Amino acid sequence: MITKVDKWCKKCYKLAFDSDKCPDCGSNLQTDIPTKIYWCDACKVPILENIIERNHICPLCNSKTKYLASDVRPVFPEERLLIEILHDTPLKWINDSVWACDNRYLINGHSISVKLKGFSDSDILKISSDLNKYSKYNNDIAFKIHIDTFIKANSLRFNSITSEAKDFIINESQKFRLDQTVISFSGGKDSTVTADLVIKALRDPTVRHIFADTTLEIPYTYEYKDRYRAANRSAIFKTAKNKDQDFLKVCEDIGPPSRVMRWCCTMFKTGPITRALNSAFRDENILTFYGIRKSESLIRSKYNRYEETSNHIKIQKQAVASPIFFWSDFEIWLYILSEDIDFNYGYRLGFDRIGCWCCPNNNDRSQFLARIYMPEKWKIWHDYLISFAKMIGKPDPVEYIDGGWWKARQGGNGVESSSDIKIKQTNCTTDENANIYNLNKPITEDFYSLFIPMGIVSKGLGNKVLGEVLILDIKSNVPIISIQPFNQSGYDYSVKIKTLNTNHKVLHRMISYQIKKYNACRRCLKCESICNFNAITITSSRYYIDENKCKRCKKCVTAKYLNGGCLMTHYLRTKY
Repeated sequence: MITKVDKWCKKCYKLAFDSDKCPDCGSNLQTDIPTKIYWCDACKVPILENIIERNHICPLCNSKTKYLASDVRPVFPEERLLIEILHDTPLKWINDSVWACDNRYLINGHSISVKLKGFSDSDILKISSDLNKYSKYNNDIAFKIHIDTFIKANSLRFNSITSEAKDFIINESQKFRLDQTVISFSGGKDSTVTADLVIKALRDPTVRHIFADTTLEIPYTYEYKDRYRAANRSAIFKTAKNKDQDFLKVCEDIGPPSRVMRWCCTMFKTGPITRALNSAFRDENILTFYGIRKSESLIRSKYNRYEETSNHIKIQKQAVASPIFFWSDFEIWLYILSEDIDFNYGYRLGFDRIGCWCCPNNNDRSQFLARIYMPEKWKIWHDYLISFAKMIGKPDPVEYIDGGWWKARQGGNGVESSSDIKIKQTNCTTDENANIYNLNKPITEDFYSLFIPMGIVSKGLGNKVLGEVLILDIKSNVPIISIQPFNQSGYDYSVKIKTLNTNHKVLHRMISYQIKKYNACRRCLKCESICNFNAITITSSRYYIDENKCKRCKKCVTAKYLNGGCLMTHYLRTKY
């Protein structure tokens, strides 16, 4: 077992030290040394080894170990009891060493499979009853003994990853002042470990934390957040929350989020966090420590441990550092249990990931556990999903929902609000480079503010009889856009927009983006998030651009940053 996290050569399969190139072949060295989990039958615990050394010997008893899995997590007594009840053998494994890997449970190193999908409502009621019945007999005596052995057997690995992570934190934090440093705290195990590492590495308990309250967290997350705040009273703790939106009402308007249309993340997480950071730091660059890990998903595996300008960064004006980027679940729990730090009770019940309880990315385990431990919330959500399936014309709504097909939904087929993203326009027959755009509401001052990124809004220079407003080029003061209200047969609200003295094609594309925003905006906060200058303000009743703050960078009307001009383009588009 190595005593620190070094680098290795993927070609030569050897460890290398204090270098970026392999001394044998000259290849670039890799930072994340692959690991596997082995099992000691004598000590009854899993042991992590890097696959380069491969000694397969238990460090406690010197017994030969056997391969167990690529990653494992501990099964706490509460989850173990649930699995026993599902097998009609309550308390059978109370004295055994129980671990989990994906959909397998490992009892004393031997695998059993438990499929949690497909239980009926009557099963849920019986399971809940049995959990209440047997919980008073369910103790953690043997569990604690196994965990103590687990900690001792993997102490070198604990020292290795902890030391390296703290060094990383110290090195990256030197680029910023302490008051420019933030810990992203979600209430999950990864952010819990990250927060503990950062506070101990920087030796300062006052580091600012930010918690995104999506309003959809499981109850145990809110309980843990309150305990954490009570235990860390010196820390500055900010909660970011979108108080203008109600998740279920938004679902009723544009449909539930899906795996490919996660509008909820922007509206209830990224957007509110951006607001909180802008309020606290304004134009300052900051360093945020995240609990992101490479092994969590294919997308995250493409991130870097330290990001400064990458497109992966969802919130502008921040550098992102991930101290536990290369850690496995095994190592996360090794740290938590070794340091004996408090954590979210949801993990004891069997939730392998803590987040929004109704997330379309949740696996069958999370859904099953939500039905058991949050039956009222689950019923409200399930009833809504069934009504949504009926609304969009699914022939078997129950199968569509319970089969998980709603999670793969793409676009706004069957959703009435999908018409808002369809730009209805006609070419003006009397003016070249002019289009008539149909709107779904009256023209207000906020409408004209949408053109501020393109130039200076001037009401004084236009034809007052026609109600014309001109947009002037920011440098030359030459008119580039003419806007005037228009009466269009068949529509209540229309506007005539003409481009002048400029690149008509490019300008009309940006104009169409702003028309789409005006008609389709659902206050998702995406535009606020991409603006570096806090010029865009979005509330429950308006979308407004401040001409005194806007620097005309045009990010909000550029496809690279906002494809289609409005996030609703992606969520409400229809296919036939």
